[in-house]
Amino acid sequence: MTTRVLTGVTTTGTPHLGNYVGAIRPAIEASRKADVDAFFFLADYHALIKCDDPARIERSRIEIAATWLAAGLDPERVTFYRQSDIPEITELNWLLTCVTAKGQMNRAHAYKASTDANEAAGEEPDHGVTMGLFCYPILMAADILIFNAHKIPVGRDQIQHIEMARDVAARFNHTFGAGRELFVLPEAHIEEHVATLPGLDGRKMSKSYDNTIPLFEGGAKAIKDAIARIVTDSKLPGEPKEPDNSHLVTIYEAFASADEAAAFRAALVGGLGWGEAKQQLVQLIEREIAPMRARYETLMANPEQIEELLQIGARKARAIATPLLQELRHAVGLRRFNAIAKPADHAEKAKGALPLFKQYREADGRFYFKLTSHDGRVLLQSEGFDAGRDAGQWVGKLKKEGAAALSDAPVSLGAGVAHDDVAAALAQLAAE
Repeated sequence: MTTRVLTGVTTTGTPHLGNYVGAIRPAIEASRKADVDAFFFLADYHALIKCDDPARIERSRIEIAATWLAAGLDPERVTFYRQSDIPEITELNWLLTCVTAKGQMNRAHAYKASTDANEAAGEEPDHGVTMGLFCYPILMAADILIFNAHKIPVGRDQIQHIEMARDVAARFNHTFGAGRELFVLPEAHIEEHVATLPGLDGRKMSKSYDNTIPLFEGGAKAIKDAIARIVTDSKLPGEPKEPDNSHLVTIYEAFASADEAAAFRAALVGGLGWGEAKQQLVQLIEREIAPMRARYETLMANPEQIEELLQIGARKARAIATPLLQELRHAVGLRRFNAIAKPADHAEKAKGALPLFKQYREADGRFYFKLTSHDGRVLLQSEGFDAGRDAGQWVGKLKKEGAAALSDAPVSLGAGVAHDDVAAALAQLAAE
């Protein structure tokens, strides 16, 4: 079974080495698995919530797209697109807004953090809070649900948003699904063993702390200068060092093989000086980053190449999003006005009033069937099957044996449907 995995990156900054090790590299490696259908997008609508500088938004979109491509993201294997190029996302955002409780949004972590900070500062609780910030989780839910993604790699601080997306999807299914699962309920995927790089001062590498090592910005010199500023102890060359207490070692091990890491640790214990150790770290990082930097610089010099790839990705994404949105519009009543059918004769009416078996394949890759009444009400809903022929065999058995086959059939009755209703429908089919 193929698992659809979706990852979004907010376009408000320039990636640094910690972003590469903690998010970019593992996500690209995961996208190469045969059983993964990966979606990567630039969350530029989300960026507008956090930033009102158009030049910064524009620059960040290009830099982040070029970074992912330079780091090895294969746009032919994955679906790579900009959020703002998929109008179905914003339309779905409104459909979801209409079924989302305000009380649920009141409990969102980002909103509560803002109101708590305002109250602590003696301000009105909603001072400076925009509707973008307040409704952020609904837009995130639309990002996920428009493609019916199964897994969403997130940090622990984002788990609540995935839980909210599940709640909203379940409520929409219940309200408008008529027995169908219009949305897959997504799951948060936490990478427990992904490295978190320390910054120059030992705290988590973050622009908030101004302790980052640049990834591509500033070239090799910028990496060398940043590493030279990594804080170490005062032990001199020749004195044994303690590798377990050095964040320089942690950064080294994020790029080294097991043998290289062991040798580096042994050299420090043997008296390797910090200056020489930093030079070795620069060389190690450059071994991996330099080829990527060359690709990055080529892309940044030719942004039209990035644009072309994103437009191809947008077409791939919309080929999935558009049919689903059409189904959702129909489900909520936003339907086309069709001509009223002319009255049919008695024989045609009788034929049109027959119950109907329908077989189909869901986004989870499994095969299902259902029995519907003449007016579209779901009478029976099957469990999922690994192969379409298994679903077909059960349909044939129910048609042939009627109600006698129900006791063993992997099916459930539709909402408000009695066993006798199903038995009558099967008998009606058998009589034809």
